[in-house]
Amino acid sequence: MHVVVTGASSGIGEAIAREYGKRGAKLTLVARRRELLDRLASEVGTERTNVVQADLANPANVNAWVDEAEQKLGPIDVLVNNAGVQIVKSATATTWEEAERLLLLDLHTPLKLTHHVLKRMLERKRGTIVDVASVAAIAPTPGMFFYNAAKGGLAAASEGLRAEVKDHGVHVVTVYPGPVKSAMEEAGRAAYEDTPASRYTPTGSPDVLARLIAEAVEKKRPRVVYPRLYFLVRHFPNATRWALDTLTPPLKRLPK
Repeated sequence: MHVVVTGASSGIGEAIAREYGKRGAKLTLVARRRELLDRLASEVGTERTNVVQADLANPANVNAWVDEAEQKLGPIDVLVNNAGVQIVKSATATTWEEAERLLLLDLHTPLKLTHHVLKRMLERKRGTIVDVASVAAIAPTPGMFFYNAAKGGLAAASEGLRAEVKDHGVHVVTVYPGPVKSAMEEAGRAAYEDTPASRYTPTGSPDVLARLIAEAVEKKRPRVVYPRLYFLVRHFPNATRWALDTLTPPLKRLPK
């Protein structure tokens, strides 16, 4: 099985790569930081691992590496659209350059890559697309104006695509992580003022999330919501909306 993981150099992407490495999959790891990818490849097994250094926020790089990856390791069986960035600051404090890069990487890139790889999966009548969205796609969080928009768009596209391709041998898994321990999560949390609500927010492990994703692919489950408590977000959106509006800590004031 050939598994592609974008944003594989750290955090959730790294955990997914390690999980599939333990399962004996052939891996294509895609990210900007070559040294981290090389280290990860050496740990999961370079003989079955292909490393691609690419800035996926650049549209020219999004699928330029796919043909070579398939020549090395065979057709892509599982595409994990995980690469992304998060901006936690007020909408007006965000520069348009920052916003555009986020929208390109978090929304444009997974859609373009899926569009390219999906055609080949449909021809073979097999394959899985995994879209790592966010609970922010269901319950938008104050202070994440552009991130909410990107993850909401990805989740909507992912959920709709599942029904479109389910009778053609291709499965789609939509992943809704809440806070999961990583450098990005720590930076996001640090942007808010410290309150009791922020201190006791349920936070998950990237290793557990990676295992749940692999199981969802194997058992053809439609979605993963993790930590598990966040299933309430999907089923009680109005209550969640009230809680977020009421309990989300204020953003820290930027230094002048």
